[in-house]
Amino acid sequence: MKKLVLSTVAAGLLLSGCAGEMTQTQKSTGIGAGAGALAGAAIGSMTGGDRGAIGAGAAIGALVGAGGGYLWSQRMEAQKKQMEQATQGTGVGVTQTANNELKLQIPSDISFDVGRAAIKSNFRPILDQFASGLRNNPNAEVRIIGHTDSSGSDSINNPLSIERAASTRDYLISRGVRSSAFRIEGQGSRQPISDNNSDAGRAQNRRVEIFVGERPQG
Repeated sequence: MKKLVLSTVAAGLLLSGCAGEMTQTQKSTGIGAGAGALAGAAIGSMTGGDRGAIGAGAAIGALVGAGGGYLWSQRMEAQKKQMEQATQGTGVGVTQTANNELKLQIPSDISFDVGRAAIKSNFRPILDQFASGLRNNPNAEVRIIGHTDSSGSDSINNPLSIERAASTRDYLISRGVRSSAFRIEGQGSRQPISDNNSDAGRAQNRRVEIFVGERPQG
């Protein structure tokens, strides 16, 4: 047990010492994994010092710590696969982030008409599938971010981006997802992912991003 704890501590110190050479994401992920592994080793020791339990505890702790508090569980993996199938061929991006969040990036041709915050009809089946996964995850935290292109002024774009995020949230709540799961943001035109000088680029920038993270059960 002592050897395991010492090696885990050493790994944590090594991660901290190398932090100056890492990106911010790598720092938080690596240091979090080290801290999580320490916690997991402690969990294993509480089970009586069984080597298998200690190893499993350290592995679980590292998984939670690497996500900055989010857990990539079998339930999250199942929802990712469900959404990949539901959005196939639609242009919706479905990914796992470095922070162990499930991310959906929904372009404007699926989600909203130009200058509007009303959800389009072809966006609803995607949200219906998404809601079914969220209803089965009581520990899910959902962050919805609305974006616009650079057309128009901030006085128009900023509230429009919030309204789009709010419309998405309200639709999911109407499908049975608990209201306390949500946090919404509006970024206006401040975070473009493409060139605003072309129609195609502006269409990509008009989007909604949905992030889902699962907290480990306390």
